[in-house]
Formats: sequence, structure tokens, C-alpha cells
Amino acid sequence: MILAGDVGGTKVHLALYDFTNGNLKYSRDERYAAKDYSGLEEIVREFLAADTVSSACFGVPGPVRDGRLRLTNLPWTLDSRELSRNLKIDHVFLINDLEANGYGVAELKADQIYTLSEGDPGQIGNRALIAAGTGLGEGILIWNGKQHIPMPSEGGHSDYAPRNEDEIDLLRFLKQKYNGRISFERVVSGMGFTNIYDFLRDVRGMEEPAWLRDRMASEDPNAVITELGLASKSEICEKTVDMFVSAYGAEAGNLALKVLSISGLYIGGGIAPRILEKLKDGTFMRSFTDKGRLSQLLINMPVRVILESRAALLGAAAYAEARAAELSGISPRAASVTF
Repeated sequence: MILAGDVGGTKVHLALYDFTNGNLKYSRDERYAAKDYSGLEEIVREFLAADTVSSACFGVPGPVRDGRLRLTNLPWTLDSRELSRNLKIDHVFLINDLEANGYGVAELKADQIYTLSEGDPGQIGNRALIAAGTGLGEGILIWNGKQHIPMPSEGGHSDYAPRNEDEIDLLRFLKQKYNGRISFERVVSGMGFTNIYDFLRDVRGMEEPAWLRDRMASEDPNAVITELGLASKSEICEKTVDMFVSAYGAEAGNLALKVLSISGLYIGGGIAPRILEKLKDGTFMRSFTDKGRLSQLLINMPVRVILESRAALLGAAAYAEARAAELSGISPRAASVTF
């Protein structure tokens, strides 16, 4: 049995996998509120209970150095060697969360992906992955001539680049709010919805009716904004979602240019499936392909939305099995194949 984990700033998602005829087979999963625990080790012990695993991999937010990471949104320091020793798991690996998502792409089935733009599916080369959720993750899938090798990136923390008067004024607003530099993550992530909403209300003077103000105060603001924006029941929410998706498409196009992802761009994270209908209306793709002299290059790139919420867990499980097999010479995936 293999343990896979997706560690975030607010939650930890764990799952167990095995293999059937060479394919990952889901066993069970559980989500934990990270703030309720002293560290990852405590959560894993609770989750595993009587289960025994041969290897584990955790996708984590941030750069992993020599198997070690200090989380920015939690007072935790993770060390793969300590986790292996204390949890008595032979092989434990820590990889960037977008790297885990990248490994998960190869495990996805056709019904777990929605094609936003066909592009030219015959092109072979690099791929790119962008995922807006609590933060903005970006990853690279390098084509080595035989397969795609996921590589981590912290591109979501690059400088926000406004493209029109609304976005220029949004940048000015956010520079005041955060007292300094603004990254794309401030606009294209969960916090981006409320940042854009506040800008439209406070700077552009868009109306916030009393009933909407009450809902924003008593419910999850992001959920309210997306619900009303997608249903066209609030002008300010609809404009917020439109600006968010436009900025999302623009940064996805920036990443695609830098990676030269002719084999496709994948949109992951928790937000995309929830706003899929908005992604379909052309706003995202217009921004994605609006790259001047290189627009045709972007038009030819396939763009796909990952619908499977456990993509990062699938990738972590696949990585754990492959790396443990390299070290031990024993492959559960290969052993599960029947002829």
C-alpha cells in the first residue's frame, strides 16, 4: 500500500493507493484541518491507524531542498528522513505540490479532463501546468524525448503584470493594501476574488447592496462571489469573476510562452472545476492567446482543465512507487500486471 498526501496551508489531504493491472487503485482518503494538529506526523499516524504502507510521498507548497521544507503558512518544518524514521515507512518523499500534480496528469483518464481548446494535439514537446486555489501554483512538464518530467516552479509569485486601465488601477490599489510588491498570486488565487471585489467596490464605486454585504460577512466571500457572478445575479460579482478569469488566462499564456508548452497547458487547482462554465465562455482563451506576434503559437496549444480533485494525490502515489522501486528494485506497479 502507498500513502499519498497533498499538504496545504489550511488542509492536509491523505489517501491510500494500491495497484491493479498496472493502474493506481484508490483505497480511501481523508481531509484534515492543518491548524488542529502540531505537525504532519500526527496527522499521518491518525490516518494510517492499523494500515501499513511501503512508501509515501507528500506534495507540499514551496521549494523542497534536500528532502526538507519549512512551510510558510504553518509553523511546520518537514524532513523526509525524520518522517521515514518516526513513522517507520521505508521510503518517504517530499515534492512540490505542482510537481505532484504534474505526475498526476499521466494517471488521469479521459473523463477526468475537459478540453477547453483542441489546438493542435499532434504537437510533441513541453507541457505547462497552472493551478489557482488557496495560492497560485505553476509547474513545468519537460519532454525528454520519451516522457514528460514534471519540474517545480514558484512562478505564481512573479510580478503581477496589468494589461488595461482596470488592472493598472487594481495594481495601485493592491500596492497600497499590501504596502509593496504585488505578485500574480494576489490576483489569481482564492484571495484574488476578494481583492478584485474590494477594488471594484472601493475604487470603481460599484454598488454593494445591503443583502450582498450581509452575505459577504456571514458566508465564505469567495463562494458568494462565484455563485452570484456565474449566475449573473450581481453586477459587482459578475465583473469580479470576469476580471479574475481574464487575469488567469493572461498568466497561463505567460507561462505557456516561457515553457514553450506546445504539447499543451493544463489548468489544475480547486477553482477551475467550480468556474468551468465561465472558462468555457471565451474570456480565458482570449487572454491566453492575446500575445501579439506569438498569438498563433498559443492558438495552436491544447488547453485542458483537470476535473479530478485527487490529481495531486495520484501524482504523489505514482512518484512514491517509482522512486521506491528505483531504490529497492521492487515495483508494486509492475508486479500487479497480469498477462
